Amino acid sequence: MPSTSLFRGIIVPLVTPLAGRDQLDVPGLERLLERVIAGGVQGVFLLGTTGEAPSLTERLKRELVSQATAIVNHRIKVLVGITDTSLVDSIELAGFAAAERADAIVAAPPPYFPIHQADLRAYIEALAADCELPLFLYNMPSHSKVAFDVDTVRQLLHHPRIAGLKDSSGNMLYFNQIVQLAQERPSFHVFIGPEELLAESVLVGGRGGICGGANLYPELYVELYNAAAAGDLATIHKLQHRVLRLASKLYSVGDPPSGYLTGLKCALECVGVCSGRLAEPLRSLSAEKSASIKQHLLDLGLLDRQMTAVRA
Repeated sequence: MPSTSLFRGIIVPLVTPLAGRDQLDVPGLERLLERVIAGGVQGVFLLGTTGEAPSLTERLKRELVSQATAIVNHRIKVLVGITDTSLVDSIELAGFAAAERADAIVAAPPPYFPIHQADLRAYIEALAADCELPLFLYNMPSHSKVAFDVDTVRQLLHHPRIAGLKDSSGNMLYFNQIVQLAQERPSFHVFIGPEELLAESVLVGGRGGICGGANLYPELYVELYNAAAAGDLATIHKLQHRVLRLASKLYSVGDPPSGYLTGLKCALECVGVCSGRLAEPLRSLSAEKSASIKQHLLDLGLLDRQMTAVRA
């Protein structure tokens, strides 16, 4: 089993660059991966929420995994989301990820049916038993309906194939409880999802963040993680303000609840990385709202800097 000793820092929940309804934008994917690698991140998370995984065909998912792992070529960690309503499909995608030399897989509770915690635990144990790679749990109750209760995590904590948990609940009480629980097993890695909580999560013992904004500005999130890991409160205060300003400027232009994703993809198009196209049923921003994103990028001082980097 691949080592999980370096799962820390910033892992980017990578957007999926699209050239058509079921067509991967391979040049855009390469530009995006080179951008985040140059920005100092420790890994990428493919086929998560930011990657629009539930809206992609199985063929496109596999193409993304194959292309991304080849481009990364072991320079950073690659995590692959395998969440599905079908256990068999999740296992098959996990096997494909292992064959493509990914480093870990990530699974949220299967969406649609609300299930009891005992059934959820049995499901995860069955999944882990048939998967070769280390498995991260993905706590995302807003999308999956079901959360990983603290007691369920406690029962799964020492499973040899379960490597950690990404928490996107936004509930810092829950996050703190999981961090305290993880002290029983130092190799269990706890990551935060919401980027606004990155610094706080690291200060209380989290291993890092899986932050969507790092697609656009990876250096900012790497610097904030490093400051938090060092306990540098003055630097944290300065960088936290930048993270909050970026989120408020870019994620509120599109209509909720998908404004975060539509704004992020539009911003990546504005700086010349990849198309702002989204997988249906989500739609890209209108020309008027795209112009607002471009203006916000100028206000944030990102557009000129990023376009210079793209041209270089």
